[in-house]
Amino acid sequence: MRWTLKPKPDSETVIQLSQSLGVGEIIAKLLVQRGIFTFEAAKKFFRPNLEDLHDPFLMKDMEKAVDRIETAIASEENILVFGDYDVDGTTSVALMSSYLKTLTPNVASYIPDRYAEGYGVSYAGIDFAADNDISLIVALDCGIKAVEKVAYAAEKGIDFIICDHHRPGAEIPNATAVLDPKQKDCEYPYKELCGCGVGFKLIQALNSRRGETIELLLPYLDLVATAIGADIVPITGENRILAYHGLRVINAAPRAGFKAILTQLKKEKITITDVVFIIAPRINAAGRMKQGLHAVDLLIEVDDERAREIAGEIESFNSERKDTDKSITKEALHQIEELQEQDRFTTVVYQENWHKGVIGIVASRLTETYYRPTLVFTKNGDKMAASARSVQGFDVYNALEACREHIEQFGGHKYAAGLTLEASEYENLKQKFEAVVAKTIDKRLLTPEISIDTELQLDEITPKFFRILKQFAPFGPGNMNPVFMSENLTDTGFGKCVGAEKNHIKCAVKQRPESPAFDMIGFNLGNKIGVIEKGKKFKAVYSLDENEWNGSVSIQLKLKDVSE
Repeated sequence: MRWTLKPKPDSETVIQLSQSLGVGEIIAKLLVQRGIFTFEAAKKFFRPNLEDLHDPFLMKDMEKAVDRIETAIASEENILVFGDYDVDGTTSVALMSSYLKTLTPNVASYIPDRYAEGYGVSYAGIDFAADNDISLIVALDCGIKAVEKVAYAAEKGIDFIICDHHRPGAEIPNATAVLDPKQKDCEYPYKELCGCGVGFKLIQALNSRRGETIELLLPYLDLVATAIGADIVPITGENRILAYHGLRVINAAPRAGFKAILTQLKKEKITITDVVFIIAPRINAAGRMKQGLHAVDLLIEVDDERAREIAGEIESFNSERKDTDKSITKEALHQIEELQEQDRFTTVVYQENWHKGVIGIVASRLTETYYRPTLVFTKNGDKMAASARSVQGFDVYNALEACREHIEQFGGHKYAAGLTLEASEYENLKQKFEAVVAKTIDKRLLTPEISIDTELQLDEITPKFFRILKQFAPFGPGNMNPVFMSENLTDTGFGKCVGAEKNHIKCAVKQRPESPAFDMIGFNLGNKIGVIEKGKKFKAVYSLDENEWNGSVSIQLKLKDVSE
């Protein structure tokens, strides 16, 4: 692990903010590091307000999109809501279809089959629309590169509205409206929306055109918050407002589907972490192992009993997914060792019978193990399909762009992408990808970095300090849970390895004999037990966490790394 201490912000700015807010300098420093310099900015940060959402009509083509939907409703046209099979796509379809159904009954939903149709807008989906007298398709979380498919739909008399957030290609589809803040000529102020976020801006525009207040859309924000968490977009600006209010909805009035998933979770307050690690994998499991429409059905279900039935089915898909990704990860790690490719700058593995639904998860696991840009391939019909994952700070999308002569189709983000190619191009791509990454990556990025916000004395950790810190949530890219470093720590003598495989550290630490002790837990750090034993002084990097045990709640240090 590479420990990096963030630069100290301007001390005068920190002192002024500390005084104007009436908080300690550590809190003020953390705020300044997040670009918050004034009382007003801090107020917006701590109390995200729906009134601060941007006018949706600032987005390119929004007027056209709203006009076309209003025309479809007025003339009783059939509308198809089309979305990708992952969390962002299925929540988008649930959001858009349930909102449109409050305005017209003529709404159908469509999620492409991951295996038969692949990612994004599909010819099969367009044919389904044509066969069912559908004249308007609203595509969510996909479509920005579907130039030929939008043209094919036009030949069949079907219009397209695209709501996407992926990077556009050289040519924009000739759709009725293309909503994507990443278009070069789109002047929308916030560029980091997820697909469901772009869908929300469209229903916000429709709602506004009808003269309704934003509060009417609150019940949909749980879906947006889930997509924001799952799609790992920055939790800044509009995303912070949407995630904050969406989490409040999940906690105060969860929809039947979420309630069914969360039944097992005995927690007073659901956080974005719970959304990412409990809700999202289950929604994803439907599209990975079976069909994404199961997830949409769960998300739009209003009957508690029926929601529990669907959640039960999805739970079994999730168990199957866990077993599958575990066995494929094992095979992939074995393949890397067998080929003796540990010294490469990239990881590229292939097995024709690997399950296409889990190769993205496997790519993430391999990235965690070897910490380098990764491609995991499987066979998909007569082609090869892959999921790409990257390391912090390296743009894998740009690397694939540099290899495009060997790729048939690709799309995605800086840290995650998907691609397909002819089998004959596999070795060429593997070599080119390695060459591109070797030439362009900063070699320091191949060692995982722990970015430390500030040094902290243990006696500065008070209930008030922690109470304010919790209000920094929801956490995520652009607003990570603060990470602290403390030196001259000693274990109180009870430090040990815990867990079934003894791979976690548990101890209580002090900085000075007279200061209070704090419990410390370090997951998967059992191999570092020697650093803290026998009264040795050590330094630690950690975040603050709450430990609930036998009805009592205490502050604990969640360890990231220790060093002598």
